[in-house]
Amino acid sequence: MRHTLRKRATIQTDGKLEIVDPELEAGDCVDVLISPAATPASRSAWQIISEGPTERVFGSARDVDHHLAEERASWDR
Repeated sequence: MRHTLRKRATIQTDGKLEIVDPELEAGDCVDVLISPAATPASRSAWQIISEGPTERVFGSARDVDHHLAEERASWDR
């Protein structure tokens, strides 16, 4: 093994971390650096929506339609 391997792993509930790679051989000396992933774990659409504002921006579907019509009209100006 002559190059750096970059692996993404998840810490298990007991705090253990397992790294498996066919290039790693028993007895190899390696350096291991652990840092949190730069990107958050994926979330469902429902989780994202539920984190949004709780108050409504528009009172009704008619209000939304009116707002969109005004926006579209402003594009033509």
